[in-house]
Amino acid sequence: MNSSRQQTLNTHTMKCIIPIFIITYISFVSCNGQNNPPVNHNTKIHSPVTLAHADTVKELCNNIMIVYQDKKNNYWFGSWQNGLYEYDGKIIRHYTTKSGFPSNRIDEIKEDSSGNVYFNTSGGIILYDGKNFTTLKVSDTDGAWELGHRDIWFRDGWNSGYIFRYDGNLLYRLQLPKVKAGEDYILKNPNNANPYTVYSIYKDSKGNIWFGTGALGAFRFNGKSFDWVLEKDVAEIYNAPSEPSNGVRSIMEDREGYFWFNSKFRYRVYDDYIHSNKTNDSIFYRKEESIGSLDGIKGGSLVEYLSIAKDNNNELWIATYDAGVWHYDGENITHHTVKDGAKEITLFSVYKDNMANLWLGTQESGAYKFNGQTFEKFRP
Repeated sequence: MNSSRQQTLNTHTMKCIIPIFIITYISFVSCNGQNNPPVNHNTKIHSPVTLAHADTVKELCNNIMIVYQDKKNNYWFGSWQNGLYEYDGKIIRHYTTKSGFPSNRIDEIKEDSSGNVYFNTSGGIILYDGKNFTTLKVSDTDGAWELGHRDIWFRDGWNSGYIFRYDGNLLYRLQLPKVKAGEDYILKNPNNANPYTVYSIYKDSKGNIWFGTGALGAFRFNGKSFDWVLEKDVAEIYNAPSEPSNGVRSIMEDREGYFWFNSKFRYRVYDDYIHSNKTNDSIFYRKEESIGSLDGIKGGSLVEYLSIAKDNNNELWIATYDAGVWHYDGENITHHTVKDGAKEITLFSVYKDNMANLWLGTQESGAYKFNGQTFEKFRP
């Protein structure tokens, strides 16, 4: 997004921490390259990506939003504007549109049980089998909402009401289920961004899939039904015009079975007490306040965040936009500032790798790695 569209927040006066490219649901913004790509209805499932010689570079670019380590322990760094980086511990390879990639924006990096790695770009989803890159073509066969053990789910564009499901053979583009609150919102706000846009996808301990949306909170798909969490703290459609919109950008199930949707509340879902004593069949959770404001101040401003991860002790690490990282061990909260020199930087994601190392993706300062005491810039 152009710098003129960047939203800067004062974390002492506003309740949420918002990334630079967020689409607000109060004032509609259309950014080049952020709408969902056109659907390809070719019958072919895969087509090869013809890669020229990838550049070998000595360092990463600044806008590294995603960090991922595959089963072979190779690191992949996805950027917002500068393509994809692969690091095998010795060499950094850089893939861009000049190499044959459909886009220089990498939105997601995922891996299946066979070790195939997927890169969700704004121009299509790329599969890498360790040797070749291929583009997954959207099937012209109507797909259904199903829950298979091989399924991998991907987001669509930033102003879309669709998601992708890949079953290992076909890639389906599926429309999100309609809900009355969403349809009423669209009717009243026809010029606002699509509230059904999916920001985050998460598989829980029961194998169910959760989707965090831009304005309609979160919902769970268990293979049979869609169960929505449409509470004010997670659903931006209930915001006043003066309130900013962050959306559910991260979902995490903690060691006690509570779900976190980047708000000051946590939600108990898989609890026999809930199901045996509930009086409303539409409510499948119990909501309670969790750690409150991250800054520990009563009525403080740091309520929402961008990303959350669990370490090997199942303790939570929470990345905000411009207020550093917060570590919650179940009782205590520890704050870690993240700096480039003397300057505190803006963050995007937190990730735990195969060796339990914690990483940060940042808006404009490259990748950071935790050394046991502080986060320091990654310099291979």
